[in-house]
Amino acid sequence: MTTLRIVLGDQCSDALSALEGLDPARDVVLMAEVRAECTYVRHHKQKIVLVLSAMRHFAARLRERGVRVAYVMLDDPANVQTLAGEVLRAAARLKPARIICTHPGEWRVLQDMQGWQQATGIPVEIREDTRFLCSLDRFRAWAGTRKQLRMEFFYREMRRATGLLMQAPDQPDGGKWNFDQDNREALPRDRRPPQPRRFPPDAVTREVMALVAREFPGHFGTLDAFAWPVTAEDAQAALDDFIRHRLPEFGRFQDAMADGEPTLFHALIAAALNVGILDPRAACTAAERAYRAGDAPLNAAEGFIRQILGWREYVRGLYWLRMPAYRETNALAATRPLPWFYWSGETEMACLRAAIGQTRDLAYAHHIQRLMVTGNFALLAGLDPAQVNEWYMVVYADAYEWVELPNTHGMALFADGGVMASKPYAASGAYINRMSDHCRGCAFDVKAATGARACPFNFLYWDFIARHAERLARNPRMAMPLRTLARMGPAKVQAMRAQAGHFLAALEQGAPVAPPHQPSLV
Repeated sequence: MTTLRIVLGDQCSDALSALEGLDPARDVVLMAEVRAECTYVRHHKQKIVLVLSAMRHFAARLRERGVRVAYVMLDDPANVQTLAGEVLRAAARLKPARIICTHPGEWRVLQDMQGWQQATGIPVEIREDTRFLCSLDRFRAWAGTRKQLRMEFFYREMRRATGLLMQAPDQPDGGKWNFDQDNREALPRDRRPPQPRRFPPDAVTREVMALVAREFPGHFGTLDAFAWPVTAEDAQAALDDFIRHRLPEFGRFQDAMADGEPTLFHALIAAALNVGILDPRAACTAAERAYRAGDAPLNAAEGFIRQILGWREYVRGLYWLRMPAYRETNALAATRPLPWFYWSGETEMACLRAAIGQTRDLAYAHHIQRLMVTGNFALLAGLDPAQVNEWYMVVYADAYEWVELPNTHGMALFADGGVMASKPYAASGAYINRMSDHCRGCAFDVKAATGARACPFNFLYWDFIARHAERLARNPRMAMPLRTLARMGPAKVQAMRAQAGHFLAALEQGAPVAPPHQPSLV
């Protein structure tokens, strides 16, 4: 009796639970490139190439093991262009006794998947996704009746559970759980980070690139710089390159930003992790091994492991715990439309121009650019969370809703009202100036809070604090900026808020806003 086993585009993993117990003599694996998955948001062209190329390479990997793969290409005339439709078509053709799949990464796909049994009349087994280090049941148990679901405490539990960077169950290496305070240095002017290893497109990827350019010409982004790993072997090589050449300095400079340095000391492995070609436990173990061998300091290894074992696992658990209502929250009543420059990159604000420009060209920006530049501006300007969430889903190669939504909706926008973050991550231009060199060449003056050349982050920040003062007064972590606001002269506050009002009105109307003698761009 045939078993039909489904492998989704972000499940290109040898250890996928849907493949456990596979009998090559009787079972068939279905993989389908469908337009619905490429267009439910207008994904960056590089994201589509990454997923489709990884799928094609993984199908070839399975076939080399003697596995029968029913692979449906995007341009197959018989392709009905939806996951459910292709499952129905395969079920009608193969007449399997059962269908086995792995729990998907997005709520909408799970809803679709849960209808397959009724649609096909065939038993459907949805298995747990065991590629993650924390099961959804375990996260629910940890969340329990807690009033606050803070990542730091979840992370400590995961350190205990995995033994990573632990001397004993309650003795973390170095005597501390978190070395974040050591990881906030700006990049010195004379420092040039090593360039990450690139993976030039092979014949399969070049074929997919041509397909995507033809089928999705209006999607965001460019393909010229595509260099993502699309196989498990290349993903491992990318990890090895990071551990050897960039991990030692990753900790110190993980929050830094610099013109012309889009990757700095970052790993660039999130896309590989999220598409399934790299194992998260292996990535954490590699960093721990480097620390124990004396090849990387503890603050670097811990900071890297925290991003995977802590943040990555935490946001997935939070997503499934709170969906579907989570994405509908809008605690700060933000409704302003997303400005066009988020798509065009045409802005005289140097930090935003750099972050959006590299996002367009590379489908990548690191976490501080996402949180404290594009995310911070969206928070301060009161941009509509639904539109901001969609933008983040569109533009990054590593974006899937389970990881994008909590990070954007909760961490960047505070739209969940504090479920995820203990305070809004709002900052003025001073933060960007401290952590980057963008302000040195910017058309705006980062030291000015009012006036024609005032940095918009400055007057928008104080307008945000004043606008939400009543709500923020209930948060002890916001006491300092509120005290600073209270000490300001009323005339200064009024001037900043008036300038913020004019700026936001112009932004909403699409009118040009620029300092004197600069091009008329927002």
